[in-house]
Formats: sequence, C-alpha cells, structure tokens
Amino acid sequence: MIGDLQRQLGRALREYRLARGLSQEQLAELLDVHRTYMGGIERGERNLTLKSVERIAEHLGLAPIELLAGATADPAGSGDDTPVDN
Repeated sequence: MIGDLQRQLGRALREYRLARGLSQEQLAELLDVHRTYMGGIERGERNLTLKSVERIAEHLGLAPIELLAGATADPAGSGDDTPVDN
C-alpha cells in the first residue's frame, strides 16, 4: 500500500549496507548525505524522488532498476521493520 515501496527500498539499502559491513554513518558518507537522513531512508520515513534513487544507485555502482528490484524482492513486506543503526 502507500509507503510500502519506501519501506522496501529502505530495507534494500539496509541489506546492502550490512552485507558490506558498513555503518549508517559510513554509507551516509559514501552517499554524501547526513547520517540521520540515511536512517530515515532505511526506516522508510523519507519519500525519495526518482532523481534521489538515481543518485543513490550511481553512488553505489548500481543501476536504479537494480536498487528498486532489491526493494521489491519482498512484496508482502514480511521483512523485519526494526531500525538498525549500526
């Protein structure tokens, strides 16, 4: 429903970050954003524009569609929504 894609994208970014052993602060630095903004993205609290998705994907060396595909891998939203601030 409304906001599901935001939360799913946040989970995908968190999984990307954790798989690479990065803290939120390190990923935020890589993306050139503030750590608290990164946390908001991961929690699905930020409504990113397509330009933002493109910019994030570029910084991560991904195609935007790859980033979004990771976000839609769990369409039921059954993943854990607990924020992780590593």
